[in-house]
Amino acid sequence: MLVDSHCHLDFPDFDPDRSEVLARARAAGVGYLLTISTKITEAEKIIALAESIPDAGCSIGIHPHEAGREPVTDSARLVAIAAHERVIGIGETGLDYFYEHSPRNAQQRNFRAHIDAARISGLPLIVHARDADEDTADIMEDEMAKGAYPGLIHCFTAGPELARRALDLGMYISISGIATFKNARDLRDVIKTIPLDRLLVETDSPFLAPVPHRGRRNEPAFVADTASALAELFDISPETLAAQTTDNFFRLFSKAKRPMQADA
Repeated sequence: MLVDSHCHLDFPDFDPDRSEVLARARAAGVGYLLTISTKITEAEKIIALAESIPDAGCSIGIHPHEAGREPVTDSARLVAIAAHERVIGIGETGLDYFYEHSPRNAQQRNFRAHIDAARISGLPLIVHARDADEDTADIMEDEMAKGAYPGLIHCFTAGPELARRALDLGMYISISGIATFKNARDLRDVIKTIPLDRLLVETDSPFLAPVPHRGRRNEPAFVADTASALAELFDISPETLAAQTTDNFFRLFSKAKRPMQADA
């Protein structure tokens, strides 16, 4: 089976046909989904959604775009909410200097609070990094020196330096449909340097639909297309890629309940 390790099933893009989207994901071999929080003010909503979907978990956190608009949230509040059985990760959090939707100091403060919550709870940190590679790595390394925490860089699109520094910290790296784009040759070259036992796959749906669906609304079923492209990149079978990335997911997100069919 496959896991979509990062999707936004709570977004209104899926309101008209969410049940059909989930059915298509299952038909495509997606056995588990992680739906990602972007706003602490919508924590109850995303937890309720995860509870309504068999074989789904959610995260809790504040996206860097929202860091200047959501209430200032400390690690204690994040940890308290993360005690819910369906919350299996902290974030997404991190830094985005491309859009600058929130002040950089607010993003950095938010990032450090989430790291502390991951450290305390033991749940993986889900990191968003765009046009902020050096600050992202510097903060992760600074915080790791204060105490270890698990985590991953999601929707990885950076260069080899952030990959190296993240891997050196013991983190995982998740690949989205961007890796299938024709103009993503440099990214694919970096991806080939990632150890297979640190690799995850995701859609980041409803965004970033992979080839051959580019230009459409993305959905969890399309993680199969990204996985197929990665299998070709690594010169392994799709079945091997699926098994490895699924094992990696449940190793990292150890609070998630692995579906029975994953062991079949």
